[in-house]
Amino acid sequence: MRMIHYLHRFTTVAGLLILTGLLLIGPGVAAKSINTSNSTSAAGSSSQPSDISGQVPQTYSATSKVLPGMLVELKDANTVQPLTAKDVKKMLGVVIPTAQAAVILSPQLAPSGQALVATTGRNQMLVSTQDGPIKSGDFLTISALDGVAMKASDAQAEIIGRATTAFDGKHGVLGTVSLKSSKGNVSVNIGSVVTDLELKQNPLQQKAVSYLPQFVVNAAVGIAQKPVASGRIYLGVILMFITLFIVSNMLYSGVRSGMVAIGRNPLSRKSIIRSLAQTVIAGLIIFAGGVFAVYLILKL
Repeated sequence: MRMIHYLHRFTTVAGLLILTGLLLIGPGVAAKSINTSNSTSAAGSSSQPSDISGQVPQTYSATSKVLPGMLVELKDANTVQPLTAKDVKKMLGVVIPTAQAAVILSPQLAPSGQALVATTGRNQMLVSTQDGPIKSGDFLTISALDGVAMKASDAQAEIIGRATTAFDGKHGVLGTVSLKSSKGNVSVNIGSVVTDLELKQNPLQQKAVSYLPQFVVNAAVGIAQKPVASGRIYLGVILMFITLFIVSNMLYSGVRSGMVAIGRNPLSRKSIIRSLAQTVIAGLIIFAGGVFAVYLILKL
């Protein structure tokens, strides 16, 4: 009985100690749980983007030439102007109607002559038929008309997006413009297509020039001072080889026949040397003409 009594007292004391420990430790565990929850919440909130200015349209002041659907670049920190072909890498975005924007970022002092510019996403864009009709899926780049896009070929280094609708130049025509080209004045029609806006390297050019040695591409771009279509590079290389073949044959045949003639008739040495000089001059003229023709092919 005494053993049972001592055991009962021991279990009672142990129970009181455990209860006291729980009362002391419990608030600390709860506080730790709350702190962990708060830190997790804070970490979660910190992962959210604090700046969404690149995800919504923003208002800029604009020159009088800026119209909805035009591609634009920055003229200064707060003003946009139509994008030009030489400044394609400076593309900011496309001007959209205010009704299309769910959220707008505007400066505190709203300037006169505003333009709402979208820098990403799918937007309506002005296009021309300068490089042919546009189909859904075609890559687009800036045309000779400032702010107006056109179908891209492998002649352009950058594209500004990809069309998701089509413009055949016959339906939905907004206007017609006359452009000067090597073939004279050409009329192009202007319309609009929906485009996934994204400035990046032209995949068509990368695929076309992948078969050419890089030093040849670099030389062609260096000569023309602009991106060159792969077809023009191929034509220039072929013409250069033909020119070198003709000139080398002329020089080889002239020198060989001259040396043979001098060996047979030493008295005619002066006339033979004069003929050799004429052959060399003719070869240099042909070579210079070939080089100039290659330059024109790459430059124009």
